[in-house]
Amino acid sequence: MLGTTKQELTNFLIGSAESGRKYKNARQRAIHFEYFQAAANRKVARFLSQADIQINGTRPWDIQVYDPRMYQRALSFGSIGVGESYMDGWWDVEALDEFFTRVHRVNPYDTFGTWVTGLLALKGRIFNRQKPSDAAEVARTHYDLGNDVYEAMLGKRMQYTCAYWGDAPNLDSAQENKLHLIARKLYLKPGMTILDLGGGFGGLAQFLAGEYGCQVVSYNLSQEQVRYGRQMCRGLPVRFEQRDYREAVAENQQFDRVTAIGLCEHIGYKNYPEFLQVMRHCLKDGGICLMHTIGSNQSVTTTDAWIDKYIFPNGVIPSIAHLGQAMENGWVVEDWHNFGPDYDRTLMAWWDNFNRNWPTLRAKYGDCFYRMWRFYLMSCAGRFRARQLQLWQVVLSKGDIARYEPVR
Repeated sequence: MLGTTKQELTNFLIGSAESGRKYKNARQRAIHFEYFQAAANRKVARFLSQADIQINGTRPWDIQVYDPRMYQRALSFGSIGVGESYMDGWWDVEALDEFFTRVHRVNPYDTFGTWVTGLLALKGRIFNRQKPSDAAEVARTHYDLGNDVYEAMLGKRMQYTCAYWGDAPNLDSAQENKLHLIARKLYLKPGMTILDLGGGFGGLAQFLAGEYGCQVVSYNLSQEQVRYGRQMCRGLPVRFEQRDYREAVAENQQFDRVTAIGLCEHIGYKNYPEFLQVMRHCLKDGGICLMHTIGSNQSVTTTDAWIDKYIFPNGVIPSIAHLGQAMENGWVVEDWHNFGPDYDRTLMAWWDNFNRNWPTLRAKYGDCFYRMWRFYLMSCAGRFRARQLQLWQVVLSKGDIARYEPVR
């Protein structure tokens, strides 16, 4: 089109002076730009109208556009274009969480940046993006970015996974509910040994050791989380290993219980069979495993492109089909519990904490980080509220226990 390559046209459409040299004069360039700008505006407006969102409207979830280049940037690059233009201040929404709720109820991936989404999905099918040599990238990019951010956001137990709200009056109480729920589902007794794959900031290990008298070994690739966990669990029977979950088999030790809380999102569907085999190898006969993971309504090979670039590189949200296939001929599914709506509330509580404490972080991280973090938390809350994402706790056994009573 117009004698340009796809890349040149893309660059031109987001305001690149370089691609503008393809046109004879400034007037021709301006006409073409105005034409494509108007066409992009109409297409975005049609999509947003399906979600009951108005451009420059007056309702809290209506989008306010400050730079019209946002339209073509969004159409060309999908969620990366949407997210980066938000980080650049090209648009905003007062109730960003509700904006994303409405957007995800009408599936934006059919309209925006389909070639970007398709390319990333193809990459996920061809390559194993979560092999051991790549597994630590998310730790360096996200989990090691600064414990001060997470201290400002997560609450006293430093739980970076979904809380279990029930009638809890606040986030700290809801996270206590979640920790007790895990312990009750595991039917813990004092002196039991637990292998905790993923580990987080050490809050679960501290809780199970301190409140239930268990001995815990935690595997985690994040240097900062392991450092934090060792300080948190000082004096308790907890050992932290800054190693990949796959390395747990090398110790040739078996445990009464095995947990994986918030790890499955980083494993990748190509590695589920090996992951489940690691858990089986490390579990004593008669033992129980518990997985706590975000879940997808459909089987995919990659996560959202913006999330992949800025938040969780190489992540993939598991589906029932992908996990179920990997569980065949090795496991009995004793319980599958979905409380996905609780993640919406958890994310909003994290945002409230982060936003309230932002003045103490601003000088270090800057305003672009603030907008990135708001986009991250609000877009995720919207997907859970739209029921596009779930939160599963799955209890597994080797099939060598007589009966398991599910717990809620």
